[in-house]
Amino acid sequence: MKIRGTEIVDTFAEAFEMVCAKVIITAKTDDLAIAAANSMTGFATSVIGCKCEAAIDEKLSKNNTPDNRPGYSVLIFAIDEAGLTKRLIERIGQCVMTCPSTSCFSGFDGDKLLNIGGALRYFGDGYQISKSINGKRFWRVPVMQGEFLIEEKFGMKYSVGGGNFYILANSSDSCLNAALKSNKAIDRIPNVIMPFPHGVVRSGSKVGAKKYKKLIASTNENYCPTLKGVVNTELDENVNSVLEIVMDAVDEDTLKLAMQTGIKAAANSPGVVKITAGNFDGKLGKYHIHLKDIL
Repeated sequence: MKIRGTEIVDTFAEAFEMVCAKVIITAKTDDLAIAAANSMTGFATSVIGCKCEAAIDEKLSKNNTPDNRPGYSVLIFAIDEAGLTKRLIERIGQCVMTCPSTSCFSGFDGDKLLNIGGALRYFGDGYQISKSINGKRFWRVPVMQGEFLIEEKFGMKYSVGGGNFYILANSSDSCLNAALKSNKAIDRIPNVIMPFPHGVVRSGSKVGAKKYKKLIASTNENYCPTLKGVVNTELDENVNSVLEIVMDAVDEDTLKLAMQTGIKAAANSPGVVKITAGNFDGKLGKYHIHLKDIL
């Protein structure tokens, strides 16, 4: 299969079961809301080193937030319920509650409910008070500026992480341009995030390491252009740069749509030679997303 001369390799992306929550952050101004959202999603590119993967999902208008203030929705993914609960308590407590004027709400009803606001209320040292509205409980936690309002329970959804594809191009500039076009196209789709910086990964990895056995991940040498003459490379002679797009989504259909959208955008970009994907021979991930099927 080719798209405007770009070969689509007959392979699949191997994605994994994850759990996720959607956090709605509001504040008095847009600047304060996005400051809290950016802080909460910092150092959250990969569960390998960060224990979660998170990014801003959407900017929300005043009409689409619970308190009619400027806001942002954040998606945060983890391996299991315990990990997600811990990361939510840490990041909301340190990054949202600390930011002036913010409030925090659950964006999902979810498959399960996690006690996040109910844990953070203890910061109030006994001075916190609760109120139930339409069957949901909220906590008002006294802080030096006034009060921090947070919903007690946050919905958790069973979701999909690790969807990916590789862009193989004839130069570093053409590869980066294609990746940024892909990122821009995917970014329009709700309920999917690309957790790496600007949605792009330049240091794609393999499981473990050949030389340094203690590492859980190391460079994917078969896709490193500078090693073409040294290793059993997967790169053609005219490929001089490779970038990876990694995505997490609330469900498999959303992930497939994001991959399809991103691949088409990249394949139509000048200088792109091939599109392929990363997998582990189908041994690790539940979801096998074949590129030719989604296209």
